Amino acid sequence: MKQFLFFLFFSLSVFSQEKIDTIIAPIVKVDTLFVAKDSLKQPIKKVLFSDTDLKTIDSLLVEEKFNSSLIDTLVYVINDKDIIGNTTSVVTTDLLKVRLSRLNDRTPFNLAYNPSLEKVINSYLVYRKKYYPALMAKAKYYFPMFEQYLDQYDIPLEMKYLAIVESALRPRIKSRVGATGLWQFMYGTGVEFDLKVSSYVDERQDPVKATVAACKYLSQLYTIFGDWDLALAAYNSGPGNVRKAIKRSGGYKNYWNIRPYLPRETAGYVPAFYATMYIFEYSNELNIYSEVPKFFDFQTDTIRIKRTISFDQISEKINVDELTLAELNPSYKLEIIPLVKDKNYAVRLPSSKIIEFLDKETAIYALADEDDAKREKPLPKYFEMDKRIRYKVRSGDFLGKIANKYGVRVSDLKRWNRLKSSRLKIGQRLSIYPKKIPNSIKKSRKNNS
Repeated sequence: MKQFLFFLFFSLSVFSQEKIDTIIAPIVKVDTLFVAKDSLKQPIKKVLFSDTDLKTIDSLLVEEKFNSSLIDTLVYVINDKDIIGNTTSVVTTDLLKVRLSRLNDRTPFNLAYNPSLEKVINSYLVYRKKYYPALMAKAKYYFPMFEQYLDQYDIPLEMKYLAIVESALRPRIKSRVGATGLWQFMYGTGVEFDLKVSSYVDERQDPVKATVAACKYLSQLYTIFGDWDLALAAYNSGPGNVRKAIKRSGGYKNYWNIRPYLPRETAGYVPAFYATMYIFEYSNELNIYSEVPKFFDFQTDTIRIKRTISFDQISEKINVDELTLAELNPSYKLEIIPLVKDKNYAVRLPSSKIIEFLDKETAIYALADEDDAKREKPLPKYFEMDKRIRYKVRSGDFLGKIANKYGVRVSDLKRWNRLKSSRLKIGQRLSIYPKKIPNSIKKSRKNNS
C-alpha cells in the first residue's frame, strides 16, 4: 500500500497554463535574453548556437531519425497543490545557493540557483518527504546497476536520478500512452534501441537492458546538443522540440534561456531532476534516511533456464515467494520464463537460493512437465461447477496462502481466474474448486445444518 501511495503521489498531475505560469515564474526580456526574474545574482552567460551549430544539429537529427518525440514520461513534476499559493520554505535561500553551487562544481549540469527551482525543492520537501525513505531503499538496489552502465557510456553518474523522475524506480510502470519501465521507453523507441517485446517478455521492464538502451539514447542526444541539460530536456519532449526551442529563443544554449519555449511538461521536467538530485545528495542534512532495502544488487544472481517454467513452479520447490520473484524479474509479463532459441532467458534469485535452485532444478522441470501434461487431460471432478466456491480476498491474503488453505496450486488459482500475475486486490472475488474444505467452513456448515 505504501508503494502504491508513493506512485500515486508521484504521478497524479497534469499541467494547466495557469499552473505552468506559476512554476516558470514571471519572465522578463533583457536584451533578447529571457531569464527568470531575480533568478541569479550573476547573469546567465550569453552563449549562442551559431548557424553552423544549428545546421549540425539538424543534420544529426536527420541522421539519427529523430524527427519527433520518441519517449514519453510519467507526469511527475509538480502536483497541483504543490504550486498553488506560497510554498513553505524548508531550506533558506542562502543555504540553497551554497549547496547548489557545491553540486554545480562537481557535476556537468547547470545547477545555478533559480527561484523556480527553489520552489520545486521546497515543494518536494513539504509534500513528499515521507515518501523518500522507501524510494531511497529502492535506489540502493538499482543505483549501483545504473552507475555501472552510465560509467561505461561516459554519462554523468548523476543521470541515475532521471530514472526516479521517469518511473519512481518501478520497473513495471506504464504511462497513460504506453511508455514502460524504469526509463519509460515507448514501444517504437524500445525496438530502435534493441529492447524486444513479446507476449512473454518486455525488455523495457528489464532493469539492465533498459538502462543500456537509455545510455545509448542519452549519448546520442548529447552528441547532438553538446549539453547534458538539453539532453535531459530532449529525453522528455524529443530532440525536435528542443531544437525548435533553441531557434525560437534566438539560439541560446542554456536550458533556463530556452525554457519558455519548451513544451509545458518539459519546463518542469528538468527542475524535477535537479530537485531530486539535490534531495538525494543532501538527504542527511535534510534528515531524510533510507529504509532498509529488501535486497542489494550484489545479493542476487542469475541462472539460465533449460525449459519454460513459471514463478509459482519455482516458488513451490525452493520456497521463494512469487512477489519476490516478480520484483527481481520484472521483464516477464506473465510470470513465466520462456525457453526461446537464441534468447538465453534467465531467472534472477536471491544469492542464498542459487544453490537450492541448482539442487532442485530437475524437480522444478519435472513439475513443469507434470503441469503441461495436465493441460491435455479432462478436468478433474473437483472442477465441477456445483463444487465451486467464491472467495473474497481479505487484507493479508496472497495466492500461496489461499491455495494452501483450499489444498490447490497457485497455478490452478491463476488458471481458474485468468490471472496474469500474483497480485490481488482486497475485495476481489476468486473462483476456487477446493480439494479440501477449511475447518472454519466445516464448522459453519455444521452450525447451519
